[in-house]
Amino acid sequence: MNYYFIWSFMLLVLGGFLWGLGLYYLFNNYSVFFDWEIYTFNSSCLSMSIYLDWMSLFFMGSVLLICSMVILYSSSYMSHDIFKIRFLYIILLFVISMMFLIISPNMISILLGWDGLGLVSYCLVIYYQNYKSYNAGMLTILMNRVGDVSILIMIAWMFNMGGWNYIYYLFFFDNNLFIWVLMLLVLASFTKSAQVPFSSWLPAAMAAPTPVSALVHSSTLVTAGVYLLIRFSDMFYDYDMSWFLLISCLTMFMAGLSANFEYDLKKIIALSTLSQLGLMMSILFLGFMLNCYLHMLIHAFFKALMFLCAGLIIHCMNNSQDIRHMGNMIKTLPFTCSCFCISNLSLCGFPFLSGFYSKDMILENMTYNYYNFYLYLLFFMSIGLTVSYSLRLIYYCFSGSSGLFTMLNYSEDAVILYSLIMLTFFSVFSGSLMTWLMISFCDFLVFPMFLKLMPILCILLGLWLGYMCSIMFISDNLFGNYFNYMMEFLSLMWFLPNFSTYMIFNRSLYFSKLGYIFMDFSWGEYFISKSLPNFIKYLSSLYFVYQFNNLKIYFISFLFMSIFIIMLF
Repeated sequence: MNYYFIWSFMLLVLGGFLWGLGLYYLFNNYSVFFDWEIYTFNSSCLSMSIYLDWMSLFFMGSVLLICSMVILYSSSYMSHDIFKIRFLYIILLFVISMMFLIISPNMISILLGWDGLGLVSYCLVIYYQNYKSYNAGMLTILMNRVGDVSILIMIAWMFNMGGWNYIYYLFFFDNNLFIWVLMLLVLASFTKSAQVPFSSWLPAAMAAPTPVSALVHSSTLVTAGVYLLIRFSDMFYDYDMSWFLLISCLTMFMAGLSANFEYDLKKIIALSTLSQLGLMMSILFLGFMLNCYLHMLIHAFFKALMFLCAGLIIHCMNNSQDIRHMGNMIKTLPFTCSCFCISNLSLCGFPFLSGFYSKDMILENMTYNYYNFYLYLLFFMSIGLTVSYSLRLIYYCFSGSSGLFTMLNYSEDAVILYSLIMLTFFSVFSGSLMTWLMISFCDFLVFPMFLKLMPILCILLGLWLGYMCSIMFISDNLFGNYFNYMMEFLSLMWFLPNFSTYMIFNRSLYFSKLGYIFMDFSWGEYFISKSLPNFIKYLSSLYFVYQFNNLKIYFISFLFMSIFIIMLF
């Protein structure tokens, strides 16, 4: 356990130092670019680059602060695990991969961090060795390999441009040339950030331990795609991003809708992460890069807190993740339930918690810039659905009904409470603090009273909807009986898990079976696989005959030669 405490303290100090350095860089408008040339081939230079500005330093500091609290939490959560040191080293490898991704403007060094995140996340998802974890890990890594391949193609495409540093191409670029780079970049970011149609791996990755989920699905793996798009965001202004905007909005709406029909605690939080990723992507494609970055950092703190509280609740419920088994937990886990409620309200955008500052700014900017009514409706409906499943989650976990399971004797120890207190502090104050620091000037936006109060009205309507969905048990049965197909469609993420798993491997298994039958049990085996060995075997048999029967062959050949000569004369 000393290793956990040492690494937690080191990462906490380093994260605080990077935050202070980021403040210095922000106030002085300062940035540093290091470039180490490794090898030059013709006009292309293979180099290792580091780009430090206030954006990368703030993000690194936030990741390290969250990671230090997660490691401190894991010292108690994983205390009975026999491979706890291995778990610590895998977490540290994950953080190192994320650091590579954050500080690198070079696509090759970005690929090191990008592939490292995918590989280490696979190791973490299959940490609990069972068939469910194996399937989830395989789905995760194969889905992320699509993004890795697009990064590799992008590196090959940029080979003709003399270098791989994206910072060179933000000021001058050819529209006809860079459209392919942009498409590959968006594809890679969509796979890593689980946008439609790549959304199915994110809830499946909940098979990992809960501290892993707190780190991976709050500030590192899933936000890597968003961060990469933020770095390339200056390229968006010359292209039409409306299709990508539509996909991001549909992701946000689909995740919020599916979370209202889900009963797995960790999957509900995963779907809320997916909804917030859709919000970040959509506001980025609308052109508000700074608002997207602000919400990404704020979301990391309260989502990490939510996962850590959920892990303690699952521990106390005999490792059951079904929210129908929970209830009346406010009496046995009072502080954990309080932190969970704070993180949930911050997720909803409750006034003057951290999520309110970024969400309200995003909605006001989107309203003020005259986008179409369809997007406007999707945004505000998604906000209402977020509040709905959050209140439904609180109702099921902390209400008066005792559920089905009894509480175990697993209490809130001091180590867990310290990590929760730190993240609760950031979940309450990080929104106002970061807004004051990063938003250097405030836009003066004038709205009618109704539009100004629309976010709060959506929060209140979502609260009412979540409460009604929680208490209407009879209507749940009616909907389940009469609209079974519709309920399955809404609860199973619009059948995306089926499309990305069963639909693919069923067809591929069928064609592989045809190939196996043709090559191993048919003419293909005889003509293709066995033709050369059979021919060599035939020649070797002839050689064997000639080698061991040379006297007989000599007499027979003499006899035939004699008969041939007699016939001639």
